Amino acid sequence: MTDRIFIGGGGDGYSEAQSLLLKYANRHGLIAGATGTGKTVTLQILAESFSAQGVPVFLSDVKGDLSGLGAAGRADFKLHDAFMERAGTIAFSDYAYTSFPVTFWDLYGEAGHPVRTTISEMGPLLLARLLELTEAQEGILNIAFRVADEQGLGLLDLKDLQALLVWVGQHRQELSLRYGNVSTASIGAIQRRLLVLETQGGENLFGEPALELNDIMRTDVDGRGRINILAADELMGSPRLYATFLLWLLSELFEVLPEVGDPDKPKLVFFFDEAHLLFDDAPKALVDKVEQVARLIRSKGVGVYFITQNPADVPEDILGQLGNRVQHALRAFTAKDRRELRQAAENYRDNPRFDTEDAIREVGVGEAVTSLLERKGIPGVAERTLIRPPSSQLGPLDTATRASLIAASPIAGKYETEIDRESAFEVLQARAAEAAQEAEVAEEKADEEESPAVREYQTGRRYSGNRVGRSSSRTQSSPAPTRSRPRSRSDSVGTAFAKSFARQLGTQSGRAVVRGILGGLFRGR
Repeated sequence: MTDRIFIGGGGDGYSEAQSLLLKYANRHGLIAGATGTGKTVTLQILAESFSAQGVPVFLSDVKGDLSGLGAAGRADFKLHDAFMERAGTIAFSDYAYTSFPVTFWDLYGEAGHPVRTTISEMGPLLLARLLELTEAQEGILNIAFRVADEQGLGLLDLKDLQALLVWVGQHRQELSLRYGNVSTASIGAIQRRLLVLETQGGENLFGEPALELNDIMRTDVDGRGRINILAADELMGSPRLYATFLLWLLSELFEVLPEVGDPDKPKLVFFFDEAHLLFDDAPKALVDKVEQVARLIRSKGVGVYFITQNPADVPEDILGQLGNRVQHALRAFTAKDRRELRQAAENYRDNPRFDTEDAIREVGVGEAVTSLLERKGIPGVAERTLIRPPSSQLGPLDTATRASLIAASPIAGKYETEIDRESAFEVLQARAAEAAQEAEVAEEKADEEESPAVREYQTGRRYSGNRVGRSSSRTQSSPAPTRSRPRSRSDSVGTAFAKSFARQLGTQSGRAVVRGILGGLFRGR
């Protein structure tokens, strides 16, 4: 164990060894570069290095290549000679092939352990982002969450939220008096977006058992950190679902983990691949929340590393918090590309030995311009660096090897069986059935309480026609006896709601559920 991880460097025309100090690894980082310049390999060697230092890692496998972390590299691999030559060039004397402890996750439960959360833990802000709701629709979603919190309705999966929205629509008049206008058109739009999400496989994300964060922060028996790999090749077909899930996981880590100050090494390193998906068309309120999480989560011992093609994909306020940077080549084919290249170069401390802008344009595959935090957190000068070769297998695992690793996982069987306990759907269904039964009983009781005169009058009308009227002058001159109108089902439900609503007004402050910075629940409330 050392206090740093080796990134690369050395060789003619290159810097000396470039290392990332573990003490500053939670100051976040950026891996950027055009397609095919080596970002995935850089991500792989960073994951290996953190694991070797006992730091758990969470990353998403967008291309399906990173599963190879679970197997050692092989001497018969076609790039073996190139790897060995690179190791010699950068004086990487400890280079050897080895595998790393991995845990595979998959929202669809096919290529890894199922990973789920609940609707309540996702919260209205992230859910509105996932569903692409308008401001008015997001407002109604917030009303639904407030009602669920106040009435103790568990929102676990999509059918719970769908049932709650139906209930909100049925009682929109009463809710509008307290919360503002609740329109059926907006409720219908949310329901349609939920249907789209369901057809895209989003229902797999919501349910129980929900992910326990301790399961992504495990170390192996030999002290190495486990590398959690989220299968994202299929998930990328729903990019908004992908980005929202990773942002939810990041917010959960922020809410749950305790403050640790400046640890000697991170408690967890979180890699956010295809980071532009997080910020594309994101409202300013959400970007501000992400910035706040990124700024504060490092005190929880979590390092966040964004991987994207261009640094311009990351908002300026967030980019300024990314102290450790590995910039692979950027191509400048248009005027816009040249401006972005110049802007990327301006984010580095100048090195008098070369022009940073030219270096970013000229570095080859497997090379990068790096700037890593030095002592006291000072950004290092820009350096041209040969990235070290990976020790694990380059490329995906075969299906059989992957399946054996999943079966041998320490959490095997924990998340595979879905649980459907009583929640909002079942509670509201039971309430509706109870209200219908109450209405039926009330109507029968009203029938039984009718006066004898009413029964005599109705019997005469039913069996004698107008003969009753003709044979009795009293009947002709007297009005028909009045009958109390039986209560309808809607009257019963409305009365019950009004009573419970009044009770809620008095006890709301004592039972309100506390939500976190991005709308998720505080688990420890």
